[in-house]
Amino acid sequence: PSNLSCVLHCARHIGRPPTPSHQPKGMNMIDKSHLRATMLALTEAELAQAHKTYERFLSGARLDRSEPIENDEQAQAERSADLAEAFDDLEHEASAKLAAIAQLDFGPRNEVAPGAAVKIGDRYLVIGVSTGEFTCQGQKFVGISQAAPIYAALEGKTSGETCEFRGRVLRISEIY
Repeated sequence: PSNLSCVLHCARHIGRPPTPSHQPKGMNMIDKSHLRATMLALTEAELAQAHKTYERFLSGARLDRSEPIENDEQAQAERSADLAEAFDDLEHEASAKLAAIAQLDFGPRNEVAPGAAVKIGDRYLVIGVSTGEFTCQGQKFVGISQAAPIYAALEGKTSGETCEFRGRVLRISEIY
């Protein structure tokens, strides 16, 4: 699954009337169930890639004990084991992120809180789980966790309010 699947899904829904929302008229609609599904699919792909890479390095760490082992083979196996361990950590992080997204309530929000999609400038933040930038429904999103410094500045704010973060004034234009 990729951003392309999100784009194709969105293309199938162009022209359909938007579903009712708590947002004022004139604002773009965000299908948060689709947003959640996209975040899950991207994180599942991240998990699969981490697992695949872990397995590749783990197989490089295995030595054939039935034959004499050269020093360079031992060193290579140890490097592969170290790398496998690093990717095992990434696999656990992706699993934890998947669980967090699955448990996150993506219901409508009137204020910045976990599960909200918040528009600031031309970008949307999804509150609850840290992610890289991704495109969904023709918009750019990035996930932030509640531990992110920007969340402390945004928490509890409503649409139209501003906050200061790192010397810049940020205006919240939409909350879903």
